[in-house]
Amino acid sequence: MSDAETLLNVEDAPEDQEEPQLLPLDAWHRAHGGRMVPFAGYIMPVQYEGIMAEHLWVRESAGLFDVSHMGQLVLTGEGVDRALEAVLPGDIQGLGVNRMRYSLLLNDEGGVLDDLMITRRASTDEDGQPGTELYMVVNGATKYDDIGYLLESLSDDITINLQDEQALLAAQGPKAVATVARLVPGVDSLVFMTAGAFDWNGTPLWVSRSGYTGEDGLEISVPAEAVAAFADALLDQPEIRPIGLGARDSLRLEAGLPLYGHDLDPETTPVMADLGFALAKKRREAADFAGAARILAERERGPAVQRVGLLVTGRQPVREGASVVDADGAVIGRVTSGGFAPTLGGAIAMAYVPTDLAAPGTGVRLVQRGKVHEAVVAAMPFVPHRYVRQGAK
Repeated sequence: MSDAETLLNVEDAPEDQEEPQLLPLDAWHRAHGGRMVPFAGYIMPVQYEGIMAEHLWVRESAGLFDVSHMGQLVLTGEGVDRALEAVLPGDIQGLGVNRMRYSLLLNDEGGVLDDLMITRRASTDEDGQPGTELYMVVNGATKYDDIGYLLESLSDDITINLQDEQALLAAQGPKAVATVARLVPGVDSLVFMTAGAFDWNGTPLWVSRSGYTGEDGLEISVPAEAVAAFADALLDQPEIRPIGLGARDSLRLEAGLPLYGHDLDPETTPVMADLGFALAKKRREAADFAGAARILAERERGPAVQRVGLLVTGRQPVREGASVVDADGAVIGRVTSGGFAPTLGGAIAMAYVPTDLAAPGTGVRLVQRGKVHEAVVAAMPFVPHRYVRQGAK
């Protein structure tokens, strides 16, 4: 079994279009030895030198990820923050300038249509007066559906701009921020979940201190026409290496972070997914967001099933789709993500199990292709997050 097959189900990567789109850096990835595969409607690099090596490099130094398949949306208009609260359960009106928030796009039944990051950016209107501009990053495979849903849900006064002329890079790892700061002075002043406008040799950048690996790092929106030159400049730094989808998946799994389309879907509520932190207190009290009745009822009585982490006995990964069974072999849950954890040296997974089996230390059995695997419910994250929440001294 190859490195890629061990850590990522390449064959299971979703192909949302008959002819996948190319990233702005497609030729760049190929020139640097990227093994390209279809994923989320795009052709993307799954690995360069090997997923295991790339994973460990991010843990100790800094990795460069191309996440340009993600949707970058800018929403403007009178009362846009108030309007968004009809479909997002977060406190968007209370979001400060250059502050970010993780949130969820919900349907009327409380199911998750997408998970996303939203930031309030400083802006001015036509009269030079302060205005409201919200920058939203959504998943690549759902971005067009998200836009359609938002257009249906929001008034005609709200404008949604898909910034398809922008690429998106992520520099992740303990040395990432200091390394990028050599090229883009000032980014090291950001702290976790803050963002700002910066400049690189006359090229405007939008930079946030965020990411989806559990490591400290930055996400950088850069004009597509300049992204190859910027990526070259980053790769000239000895601390940075290009990293593919495989290590991105194993890192986010170790960090206990759900992946939309696998651990989250329209049938899953935030309570089931253990994402209660995304439900702002103010919004819970108002109960005025999509699916509020079901979600608040689940918070009160507890959900029927809950997302948990699993430590799997042995090194053999248990993949998405495996069944969680009881002592009699009856199916009681499902594995939604699984793989080998390089940092831990063993197999881990995420699954939905009955709430009475969700306590850490509970033993469960998993069945994959007729083979039974023993596992134990574990607290997540499996590997502690290393976000920087205070400014550099």
